[in-house]
Amino acid sequence: MVIAVVGAGVMGLDLAATMAFYGHDVILKDIDSEVLEKAPRTIAKNIRNYRLVSASLSNWDTEDILQNITFTDTYHGFEDADWIIENIIEDWGAKKTLYQELADIGKANTLYAANTSCFSITELSSLLNWPENLIGIHFMNPVPIKRVVETIRGFHTSAETIKETEILLKSISKSVILVEDSPGFVSNRLSHLYMNEAAFLVQENVAEPKKIDVIMKKCYNHKMGPLETADLIGLDTVVRSLNVLYQNYQDPKFRCCPLLKKMVAAGLLGRKSGEGFYKY
Repeated sequence: MVIAVVGAGVMGLDLAATMAFYGHDVILKDIDSEVLEKAPRTIAKNIRNYRLVSASLSNWDTEDILQNITFTDTYHGFEDADWIIENIIEDWGAKKTLYQELADIGKANTLYAANTSCFSITELSSLLNWPENLIGIHFMNPVPIKRVVETIRGFHTSAETIKETEILLKSISKSVILVEDSPGFVSNRLSHLYMNEAAFLVQENVAEPKKIDVIMKKCYNHKMGPLETADLIGLDTVVRSLNVLYQNYQDPKFRCCPLLKKMVAAGLLGRKSGEGFYKY
């Protein structure tokens, strides 16, 4: 299959590499030429790291994977894509512009996936000519290691699109859990409350980040603590997602912790910047 991935951020790079490893032809698009220039080196670095932490990825060959990826800042080749998967920032203005552009590129048989954290799949599909062809595919970080994918059925998502989604994800050794459309879905409505409350605990000097994470890992058997997870995702992404949840539900429980906003303003974004709640 030809898979067009829009957005060469953390998720987009991992998704492109995963699709390429399993033999799909990948077109990876980003509007930032500097990001695209660094993308092959970043993918190679990520693959080295994943091979160290996961025996199941020991056969990932960087050269073979990169040969299956075309890096571009245009939509050339998108007309032949079986799937177009969107991974851009959680900003409605940016997403609206992108989906309006994609509506002019796709065909009646083009399938679309929104790898969004919080935005309504139904609302996104309203921007396309064929809303029945859009489904939410919420890949988790890190994409190569996670074997289960939360998928979201929008109001118009067709049974055929759901079937093709299962085929696509099976082709990259992932299984599907299908849920209904609601901003934040299941995973982020829960996880962002978890990370946000942990940030409030730090802000209130109840405990330092390491103690909070150790309690959740040792007492509840979580593989990662909430603040380690926030650093992995990117604190800027966490803040944007919390804002989307608050705007949609108008529920104060989604009010973003001021400490998170302050850290983002200071450029402490987590792993991607080298420092967040921890230094890397």
